[in-house]
Amino acid sequence: MNLNMRSADTFNLVSCPMCSLVCHRVSEAEGTNACPRCATILHRRKENSLERSLALLVAALILYIPANFLPIMTVTEMGRAQSDTIVSGVIFLFESGQWVLALLIFFASVVVPILKCLTLGFLLLTVRLKSKWRPMDRTRLYRLTEKIGRWSMVDIYVVTMLVALVKLGAVATIEAESGAVFFGAVVVLTMFAANAFDPRLIWDKALDNGR
Repeated sequence: MNLNMRSADTFNLVSCPMCSLVCHRVSEAEGTNACPRCATILHRRKENSLERSLALLVAALILYIPANFLPIMTVTEMGRAQSDTIVSGVIFLFESGQWVLALLIFFASVVVPILKCLTLGFLLLTVRLKSKWRPMDRTRLYRLTEKIGRWSMVDIYVVTMLVALVKLGAVATIEAESGAVFFGAVVVLTMFAANAFDPRLIWDKALDNGR
């Protein structure tokens, strides 16, 4: 890949984050940068992108601990209550023969959040170190991470549906527990962390035009 190409930034062009209009970025001496179409303030790069993304990622990692150790739901059947975490719920589904649902929840609720945190951490580290290593692949990795992150909410959807559907009085009930709240917070924080990260930072060093 030819990395001697020139980016839009070298021509003082910037894309509006609101309406995607490509605009000419004026200097501070010339006036305020604002999109001529929607009046959104323009920035060369997302402000404090690395710091905001890292802070959100660290918060998500901290909340991921109680999300996995606290029960995500409690099933009461014939007066007998059983609380399950994400992992114990997956094991229960496997033992009940519902391996397809078990694999889906395991992938969405365990594998995806871990991979997303590791990927974001890797991207933040390479940008901080100003790495020139395979910028196209790192950009694709970011896009993939951004798209699949929301699928972690599958577990929350399952719990919500069960809580809404299984209300049989003294026979059987299902209630969401605190683990579901922590896990939902983890998913939201990782989505915000991915959104705060500016993938253009990957290319600044690769194209030798970081300023």
